Amino acid sequence: MPTPDDDSTGGRIRRERRRARLSQRQLAERIPFSYSLLNQVECGARAASTELVAAVAAALRIDVSLLTGSAVTDQLPGQRADIVRPIREALDLYDLAPDVERPTRPVAAMAETADRVCQQVRATHLRTAASALPDLIADLTHVALTSPSTEGWRALASAYRSAHDVALKLEHRDLAALALERMGWAAERASDPCIAAIRQYKRALSWQDSKLGLRLVQAGHDTLDGQSSREALAVAGQLHLGASAVAARARDRAGVARHIEAARELAARTGPAQSIHWLGFGALNVRLHAMGAAITMRQYDDALQQARALRIPPSAMTSRRARFLVDRAMAEMETGLGDTSLRHLVEARAVAPEQTRYLPRTRETVRGLLHTTRRPSERLTRMAAWVGV
Repeated sequence: MPTPDDDSTGGRIRRERRRARLSQRQLAERIPFSYSLLNQVECGARAASTELVAAVAAALRIDVSLLTGSAVTDQLPGQRADIVRPIREALDLYDLAPDVERPTRPVAAMAETADRVCQQVRATHLRTAASALPDLIADLTHVALTSPSTEGWRALASAYRSAHDVALKLEHRDLAALALERMGWAAERASDPCIAAIRQYKRALSWQDSKLGLRLVQAGHDTLDGQSSREALAVAGQLHLGASAVAARARDRAGVARHIEAARELAARTGPAQSIHWLGFGALNVRLHAMGAAITMRQYDDALQQARALRIPPSAMTSRRARFLVDRAMAEMETGLGDTSLRHLVEARAVAPEQTRYLPRTRETVRGLLHTTRRPSERLTRMAAWVGV
């Protein structure tokens, strides 16, 4: 008979649920998983899947690291918390009276820096981006509050967006949510519908509740109503891709197909739009999202077939390439191709080590390989130690 273990993921879920003063049934009502499964996970009878852990963390509004334990929090050399702490402080002080003594640069120069930081995040240079964000946010906040301009507010919204992305990739979900709130605050003052719509797209992906996620996507489309520029079309296409991911979580195949097709039509009109807000929108991104949705819906044979038909060009963003390799590795693991799966995980690590380490599907794939391999190879053992499994 399994017994609860306070040091297990199930034990940590039980502890954080009780801290939130929720019963098992109350928590189960907030996540897309059954009360029975939650009960078995907490008592140690079932392992907690990545999806369940993410859903519980979102429902309780806490970092995933609180549920997964030190295996995640200790993964980044140099103490991951130290990397995001200055960002948290910059976000917390957004409404502080401006420091009149603070030296500032021209807004145009700071806007270029904000764009470069966003590019660094897409290239998975997370530490580089994180180190630049606190001063950038402080400088832009000072300028936005003392000499308000559309350009300044846009740049500040962009910096907040990068803060969200860094925090999310390092699994500080509470900080990521705070950054999105700040992004909305700045986007409203910039009166920029595209930036406001991007915020709704990111909000939609952060919620496990599919109905709420789709409402947020629709709010993004409403914000773009009447906009017909290439920029607006690319953002609208990205919203459809977000909706496809939300629909996949709900196992809504028709919804996935509908949103993928809408995005494909918009990609045909925009062409490759990689540099527009660094969304990477285009035909390739549509195909990658279709494959990712198939994996989420556990259509692994279909996902692997799509992966084999994809060719990632050298010009593709590093984050896209790494995510593709991890997704393909998962599809291969689930279809019994363990050696090939591990090879693609190793390749993803070489392409983008920081991102690969923290992708939930990396750890899920490694766990699957360990479970299905009678005698794990030294290569697999090293990979498991690297991701903290």
